[in-house]
Amino acid sequence: MMDSRLSKILNEVYEFGQDHDSKTEDRTKRMLNITPDTGLFLSIVIRAVGAKKVLEVGTSNGYSTIWIADALRQQRGKVLSVEASPEKVAMAKKNIQLAGLADFVDWRHGDARTVLRKLPSNSFDVVFMDAERPQYVSYWDDIDRVLKPGGVLLVDNALEPRPEELVGFFAEIKDTGRYLSEVLSVGKGEYLAFKLEGAKRTGRRQS
Repeated sequence: MMDSRLSKILNEVYEFGQDHDSKTEDRTKRMLNITPDTGLFLSIVIRAVGAKKVLEVGTSNGYSTIWIADALRQQRGKVLSVEASPEKVAMAKKNIQLAGLADFVDWRHGDARTVLRKLPSNSFDVVFMDAERPQYVSYWDDIDRVLKPGGVLLVDNALEPRPEELVGFFAEIKDTGRYLSEVLSVGKGEYLAFKLEGAKRTGRRQS
């Protein structure tokens, strides 16, 4: 059960994001945090599968990263969080430090596509995606490659806003024939896909 100090920090980080976004027109500068119920859902999934290595694509100010790192704490796991914005990385590192979870987070600052290509195959138990959705198709081959068989892929904003941005990405996943998936009414919609063990990899490499 989460302690009161960590709950307080999570609430403060979330409230900052909500207030900041309400005053910021530039979408690229918004925090665009997940909802608290999505954070709890992430925590439950990570604990349920006994994950030790999680990949997060889209750190923002670290709100979701705190949820993930806390879920990994008991099994001494780590989340590798990828973010393109240096300002957001700085905020996230500060918030993770305040939460006392720095030992459970590794960071990658840069373009997600470039970072993903350098990661080893079959290296993550869970992948959580919460970044620029139109780019996901270009990430797919490497996301599929780094996720272990028996692993779980989670994609935020599956129902809102602009779910049409994810149609092509979800079609790529379905076409592999190697995932069981469903969209759940948690937060703004969570797409959950389980990677079947023993299924042969047939996806094509994205250019």
